[in-house]
Amino acid sequence: MRLLAWLMCVAALAAPLSAKDRLGVYQGWAAFRDPETPRCYAISEPDETIRPPTRAAYVSIGFWPKRSVTHQLCVRLSRDRAANSGVTLSAGGRRFRLKADSNAAWAADRRTDLAIIAAMRSATSLSIETIGRDGRSIVDA
Repeated sequence: MRLLAWLMCVAALAAPLSAKDRLGVYQGWAAFRDPETPRCYAISEPDETIRPPTRAAYVSIGFWPKRSVTHQLCVRLSRDRAANSGVTLSAGGRRFRLKADSNAAWAADRRTDLAIIAAMRSATSLSIETIGRDGRSIVDA
């Protein structure tokens, strides 16, 4: 099941704005619907990054109703991370360790996805932190 989550995260990374219908924008988040897949997702880019990014970073929350997947977190980092560095998401005073590859991260399981979403709903800020391949901090906030 987590392999499916990883694959859907990778698919979301490949074309984050390929959805057909823009549902709306609210406080820095945009929501889209793609009836062909079908899927819906909300996406937001960081207001700030600590070092110059090498790619557009974002956080998205995806829904694939026909696959019974809801509230699935996907993060794309602004720079490649070091292979031995963990990725931490902070929201609403809570910290979550994420699974990751070189440029993306996601929750380890559905329970963590739901806990992250709950923390995000009451948070005034969100940050993703790790160490880059160059040994310098990556902070997307």
